Amino acid sequence: MAGSRKNRGQKKRAPRKASMHEILHGRHVVEEALRADRREFVRLSAREGSLAPEWSAVLDLAKEKGVPVVRLDPRQWSDLESGERDVQLQGCVLEAGPLPVLEGVDALCDSTPRDPSGKVILALDGVEDPQNVGSLARVADAAGAVGLLMTDRRSAPLTPALSRASAGAIEWQPVARVPNLVRGLKDLKKKGFWVLAADPEADRVLFNFPDALLTGDLVVVLGAEGKGLRPGVRAEVDHQVSLPMLGRVASLNVATAGAVLLYEILRRRRYRSKSD
Repeated sequence: MAGSRKNRGQKKRAPRKASMHEILHGRHVVEEALRADRREFVRLSAREGSLAPEWSAVLDLAKEKGVPVVRLDPRQWSDLESGERDVQLQGCVLEAGPLPVLEGVDALCDSTPRDPSGKVILALDGVEDPQNVGSLARVADAAGAVGLLMTDRRSAPLTPALSRASAGAIEWQPVARVPNLVRGLKDLKKKGFWVLAADPEADRVLFNFPDALLTGDLVVVLGAEGKGLRPGVRAEVDHQVSLPMLGRVASLNVATAGAVLLYEILRRRRYRSKSD
């Protein structure tokens, strides 16, 4: 009882609230976040002393955007590093709010400009590895996809690690989340999109696929490695294509398969020669 009397009257410490801010690191991620200007910026922290020359442009960009630039002495920098486990900071970090996430396919379609050759949206079914999602976001941005469609559950959160895996490309990509991917695909089909999916078992090979079916508004659906597309999602797919595999392994990593698929669509739409 003595112990209970000792604690009697003491105020309980309130639980610490989780910060809504994120620490972005790596020059490409920080620079693309500043350029895209889709986050709330808090401050750019730089280690005292000399920085690598490539950081000069990032510092100038931060000042241009009105982001406070704070110099940290060695002790302060060490404290900052200790809070970022398994990460080697490179001399500057950007403290910022989370990336905006759109709700539903209407918001995704409204946020993207019209493309004469048609829009391409990348939809992910159960792809949870942030490295894969980051790589896919990087490819989607490079190949001209206008946005990503992901589910509320069974998908990767838009963390700084994912941004780093994308080399900052996710900072530019509109991302919409839906409770149910099947419903999301149905809604996109009502808007005139065709749904195309990669499937190792599909009879039609991507490189022999008719040009007409790779034009217009397309949703490219990729499933998780090993599991593939769920039955309900597969039922909404209009066309399935396979990638030729001439080696001994059965399939490609989902990010690699996505890169082949998206770039073939880009080639057919914009770079196909008249003699083909």
